[in-house]
Amino acid sequence: MKADAGRQHQKPSSRCHLALLADTKNEVAMDKLDLSDLLDEVQSLREAVVTQGQEIAARWTGWIERGDFAPSAENFAQYLAFRRHDIRPLQRRLTALGLSSLGRAEARVLPTLDAVLLVLRRLTGKSKATPRPDPDFFAGEERLAVRTTELLGQRSQHGPVHLLVTLPTEAADDGDFARRLAELGVEAVRINCAHDDDGVWARMIANVERAAEKTGWRMKVLMDLAGPKIRTGEARKTKGLKRAQIGDKLAITLPGRLDEPDDALLAVECTLSEALTATDVGHRIFIDDGKLDTHVVRREPWGVVVDIIAGPVDKGYKLKPEKGINFPDTEFSVPALTDDDLKALGFIVRHADGVEFSFVQEADEVAQLQEVLARERPEDWRNLGLVLKIETSKAVRNLPDMLVRAAGRQPTAIMIARGDLAVEIGFARLAEMQEEILWLCEAAQVPVIWATQVLESYLKKGVPSRGEMTDAAMAVRAECVMLNKGPYLFEAITELDRLLGRMEEHVHKKTPQLRPLKSW
Repeated sequence: MKADAGRQHQKPSSRCHLALLADTKNEVAMDKLDLSDLLDEVQSLREAVVTQGQEIAARWTGWIERGDFAPSAENFAQYLAFRRHDIRPLQRRLTALGLSSLGRAEARVLPTLDAVLLVLRRLTGKSKATPRPDPDFFAGEERLAVRTTELLGQRSQHGPVHLLVTLPTEAADDGDFARRLAELGVEAVRINCAHDDDGVWARMIANVERAAEKTGWRMKVLMDLAGPKIRTGEARKTKGLKRAQIGDKLAITLPGRLDEPDDALLAVECTLSEALTATDVGHRIFIDDGKLDTHVVRREPWGVVVDIIAGPVDKGYKLKPEKGINFPDTEFSVPALTDDDLKALGFIVRHADGVEFSFVQEADEVAQLQEVLARERPEDWRNLGLVLKIETSKAVRNLPDMLVRAAGRQPTAIMIARGDLAVEIGFARLAEMQEEILWLCEAAQVPVIWATQVLESYLKKGVPSRGEMTDAAMAVRAECVMLNKGPYLFEAITELDRLLGRMEEHVHKKTPQLRPLKSW
């Protein structure tokens, strides 16, 4: 009886155990089903990326003459295809499983997708393949590092990011200036061809060479074409030195027609007639990197009348010549290479390591410059570095084609020229757009130069603002940072190296670096 009772007591327990096993099997089956759905979704995404990437790359046929850029162009096309898709829901599901969210795939699109697929196949029992070797997975990062060195020189031990420093006119006659830069480990210097002349430029470069002999550190020399920069011309003199105030009307005239507007109006010339004649009522015109925000209210034979919408509040704005003017709403066409640029190129190809292309907006303009370089230096023009300065909304739209057209033939970098770009696309969009440019360039495996107003207060006054220190810290995600001239340049270089050295321990491109935290 006891034995029978024991058996009877065990029966319900066995049934529960069998039910539990069945539930567990069902859960496992459901998990595999969910994983199979996820596997299919990632596989479909990969197939779309390959197909669409091939379609994108097809328009670059014949552009890629440097064999080592071919895999980069392929990855770039795949990244452009990848970013056509909204994968945010997929990212959350992958992250919940402890898998890659695909959020750092820029330099390795297919390897990242393949790594996720491999894990999903193993989890669903469909494959026992092994991951690809690390060198293959990270090959894009290696190509980017090699190209940065090729164009901007060997990185010094002073900081984690290359430095590009704009030479002031005094660097032509002060040999110690270049020597001090070399001693601080500056990797490259920039000569702005909008200023000075070839005699001054030659003396600057001679001082760079002498600095290399004294210190053993040779800095690369990049020369910046002025381009079709639109600037203010003469400003009409008014009694009492009246400044432009918010709410005032201002006349912007064609060159040489400053005396035609009504005497009651403040007036200033615009140096580029094509821009002024193309603008229309309602269009925005910005003066001096956006310090003066104006809207066109009337057209006249001699130019336009604008309302001043925003500007300095306390003292107003003093109109001066040689200040930049931007027409973000106006479509007009001017040659990317001016006569002055063509003259400067004759000097650049003989003396510089690279050229910076200002206000380039289309791939055809890149090809035009390369034709000039080939004509001026036929034997080895492809060894010259080329920096494309992204300064307009049109350049942003055409960046992929411009980048491939350039990097397919010679060492190339992209400069985010944030001054003009912010005015062109709006300050609110600048932060977003500089991120996207960083992503695109990483996908194409070409270096980025983070430029314009980096540590501007420090350079001028010796004291940085909190905001610009944070801005400069984010530049660690680029390959190079550009500093402009200023009385506190050398101090700023040291401070920037210290800042970026600390940031390097925390972030590489989009990837956080999780070193131990020591503040707590």
